[in-house]
Amino acid sequence: MPRKLPFRVLHVSGQDDSYRAAELNYHSPLTKGWQSSRYCLYPQDIIVQLDARSRLKKIQILSHQCLVATKIEFYVGDVPDDMSQDLENARYTRLGYVSLSDNEKTGYKARELKSVHVDATGLFLKLNIHKNHINKFNLYNQVGIIAINVIGDEIRKPIDYTEPDIFLDPQKKLALENDPALEGLYTKPDYISPLDDLAFDMYQDPEIAGIIRKLEKKKQEAVLQERFDYAKKLKNAISELQKVGEKLGKFEVEKRQAIENEDYDKAKLKKVQMDEYRLQVYKDLNLADLLEMSGSRHPQHVDLEPIRQPTPPRLQELQYHPRTPPSSPPPRTPYDERPLPAMKNFCNTLHEKMYPIITGITGEPEPMTEKELREASYAIDVFGEPLVSKAYSKTWSYREDALLAVYKQMQELPATAPKEESKTMMRASVFLVKRAIDDKVYAVFKAGLHLLKMILTEYIPKHKIQRQDTVYTVEKTMPNLLHKGGDTALRCREDIKTFIEEEAFFAEVKPTNIVPHDVIKPFKQTLAPRQAQSHCEIVEKLYQKLGIKSNSGLTVDNIMQFCVNALGHHSGEVRDVSERIIKELYKEVGQPVKDYLPPDNDKTRKITLYRQLFEFFDKVDGKPSKADLKKQRNDEEAKKQAEIDALQQQLQQLKDMASGKQVVEIASYTEHLLTECEAKGNYAKCPRCSEAIPKSEFDEHVAIKSCNPSKQGTNHCPLCHQNIGSGEDGWKNHLMGRDGCKQNPRRLLALNKQPPTSKSNTLYKISSHSLTL
Repeated sequence: MPRKLPFRVLHVSGQDDSYRAAELNYHSPLTKGWQSSRYCLYPQDIIVQLDARSRLKKIQILSHQCLVATKIEFYVGDVPDDMSQDLENARYTRLGYVSLSDNEKTGYKARELKSVHVDATGLFLKLNIHKNHINKFNLYNQVGIIAINVIGDEIRKPIDYTEPDIFLDPQKKLALENDPALEGLYTKPDYISPLDDLAFDMYQDPEIAGIIRKLEKKKQEAVLQERFDYAKKLKNAISELQKVGEKLGKFEVEKRQAIENEDYDKAKLKKVQMDEYRLQVYKDLNLADLLEMSGSRHPQHVDLEPIRQPTPPRLQELQYHPRTPPSSPPPRTPYDERPLPAMKNFCNTLHEKMYPIITGITGEPEPMTEKELREASYAIDVFGEPLVSKAYSKTWSYREDALLAVYKQMQELPATAPKEESKTMMRASVFLVKRAIDDKVYAVFKAGLHLLKMILTEYIPKHKIQRQDTVYTVEKTMPNLLHKGGDTALRCREDIKTFIEEEAFFAEVKPTNIVPHDVIKPFKQTLAPRQAQSHCEIVEKLYQKLGIKSNSGLTVDNIMQFCVNALGHHSGEVRDVSERIIKELYKEVGQPVKDYLPPDNDKTRKITLYRQLFEFFDKVDGKPSKADLKKQRNDEEAKKQAEIDALQQQLQQLKDMASGKQVVEIASYTEHLLTECEAKGNYAKCPRCSEAIPKSEFDEHVAIKSCNPSKQGTNHCPLCHQNIGSGEDGWKNHLMGRDGCKQNPRRLLALNKQPPTSKSNTLYKISSHSLTL
């Protein structure tokens, strides 16, 4: 199947230093093309070399809009097999010529594309370019070609089609499938993809062109797999992307022109428009899913039965017979003077198209309805119906172009224009801005914001428009801005909040206080949650930036009325933002905030929202909140309960000591329970603390490891479980000292008596319920 053939320019008779022949080696919207040198001699020659010997099917030439040649002759060059493939060894065959229009009818604003179908074989293509058409724009009698395109098939090593096993040998079969000569026997031999056409690359953004080619390949695969729904989606996406690519190509040209003019602000604007537009299109088309970047979602076909090889076709059907031209009437002119369109024996149909230079809007939008005409009558009177109809078009690119045209007209209006004219134009533009802000397409919405910003920051001060008209502009557009703040797209909401915040500080807007005045108006509690939340966040930002100074437009009264109304909204996110504003305002002004809220009592505090607010107010005022008081009471009760539990534990320990019912020295109490006591079978020694533990509690005691480990060289008290000093003195000081064992209930009583003088001070008489000294 014919395809685009790569080539390079090998020879040229002459060239302008700014428009060299190397420009013809690639195609893009930014290609400048080749121009002959000034006052050159004719004819001029251009020779291009293909990457490989090929069978040429189609040649395309895109001519310059002003530097137009009268005639171009075509030659195909080939090299004999026994010679090297050099330009000097080429032998040329003349194919014919084409004539070019003088381009006067288009006003020299369109480029002529000549497409010629041929059937020739060779390695070189030579263009013989004759003298130029004379016009007022061609001052130096030059000719120019913007682009050359060659379509055909590379010629591969011939295959012996008479070989019997040609279809059975995998390698030979693969070579056969890739041979373009035989490909035409079972596919469309003369089909040329529109993606290989010169117009496609010359007017398409390169990135979009690459994506379209990938989608086209996916579409062909989907058709072979009978995934027709997927193929339909790809077809629609390709159609949409072709329009997008042309639009981006136009932007790229405009950006390049701005750079050449050193208008870097415009170049930056175009770059931003291109990036945002590109991302929006990718998102709208869901490009990642279309390209199946994460893998095909189509189930793979599983062959349950072996496929029988088809019977090889008869050899005579495979033999290649070159098509012989049918008889044609004798020419009336010599062969060398016959134009190429007359070569009908090879279906050499000449296609001529006029392609406009990418400078602006092309085509016409659909007509407006009567209702739209009445609605936009004011804007039509100012800007004209053609421009306004673009603003009403169903094609979003027309709507965007209309706004850009209005932007340009308003900037170009001189400052000396009558006041009434400048005022009328501003009011008409506000009407279009309102529509643009509500537009669902991000590029149109963004263009509307740019236009509104220009009106408020440049147009109004330039024409010294009165303050009341500034107020009119803000008041008319603010409802649309606030409504757009509830858009599902996050970037739209963020752009709206940023713009309103900036708008409040515009030099012509800030003295009027119109932005805070309009924004602070309470909204209906049935408002959509996203829109209400965005509205509250805008108020929060303005309060943070402007404060409640006398000239800010914000007061405690209007802020609290707005916030109290927002507290009643059914969305928690809306209430949260309103609550934040109230808290910040209370930090600044204090008590006056409470005047707008319900009374602070137990009934009100049962409502979670108000309880949180009042507790925050108490915290700001330095008062302990009711929650803090309740926590303090709970802590005191817990402390008392802990003391009671400790006393009960001590009492239980004393009761446990009574099980021996003997007079036992505390120092030997543990040893007594383990070795001497009649109930020694009920106790076991803990390996950690070395105390005697009832066997009923022993396993749990050992498992939890919460006891105090005994240390070598010290005594271990069985009452308080602490390690104390060694020897008899250690026991005396611990059991009877003023700072001794706190678990000994008789310690303080003994201290009030005479000091002990004998060893019996460390003995207790243990009964079943008491312990006596």
